[in-house]
Amino acid sequence: MLPASNSARRARPLLGTFVEISVADAPPSDMRAAIDAAFDAVAKVHELMSFHDADSDVGRLNREAFARPLRVHGWTFQVLEAAVDLHRRSAGLFDIAIAPILQDIGLLPRLPAHGAAISGEMATCAAIELLSDQRVRFHDPGVRIDLGGIAKGFAVDRAIEVLRNFGMSCAVVNAGGDLAAFGPHGETVYIRDPCDPRRLVCGIEIENQALASSGNYFDLFRSASPLGVTIIDPCTRKPASTINAVTVRAPSCLVADALTKVVMIAGPAATALLEQYQASALVVWSTGDIEMTQDLQSAVCLAA
Repeated sequence: MLPASNSARRARPLLGTFVEISVADAPPSDMRAAIDAAFDAVAKVHELMSFHDADSDVGRLNREAFARPLRVHGWTFQVLEAAVDLHRRSAGLFDIAIAPILQDIGLLPRLPAHGAAISGEMATCAAIELLSDQRVRFHDPGVRIDLGGIAKGFAVDRAIEVLRNFGMSCAVVNAGGDLAAFGPHGETVYIRDPCDPRRLVCGIEIENQALASSGNYFDLFRSASPLGVTIIDPCTRKPASTINAVTVRAPSCLVADALTKVVMIAGPAATALLEQYQASALVVWSTGDIEMTQDLQSAVCLAA
């Protein structure tokens, strides 16, 4: 973590989690202003991309984009571009149109229907058309998008960008485990056991990079036992079952966040895709075995 002297650290509830921002080596007034502006950027992403807010870009698209093209904020359009590209590169394994399945299993609230899917099957990201002037159109009335698998990473990237623009020399932004850091020294991030969050599996060093994790989820107020996996395989429409957790290191948090979902589903078959994005991954299998890409091995210290 950043040094305690001449540093500032604050946290706010955003994006369905707690977002923590830490900076150091700057005058206190500059650090306060930078952190405030970075939180504003995260809050803007939350406002634009919330599935639950009918007035967000996501809410408007889910309600109206089949009837007519809608113009969205530039940030929303960037995330949609990245999602559509990753959908293509991953042969459909990353799919932001997974919302209907998440609704069926109770992970997202149901929205009013605007027609039955043309194909009779779940609409996919392929039914999303990105037009000029940041306009978006859905070609299937069954499309419902959820940017929860990528927006948090994008928010971290925007916060990092703000902190850099304010002249901070080092910082860490952590949004519930999706994080990025920059500065003259590396940061070691400790990864929890997906079957017992009280136990650490390993530490991973990042240096001017991002890290994101996906896997079992917990309600620590009720139990330390895992409640299950929320990553859905679009092909089977069922939760990924052979991998308990994935951590991805990448140049940006958007990429790291999104790729954790693909690796959870595809496992080692995602290696080529990781290479395309200059990313690396650590996998905790359901057997408890740990596997990682070769380029990550020197950055990992396994827990005793």
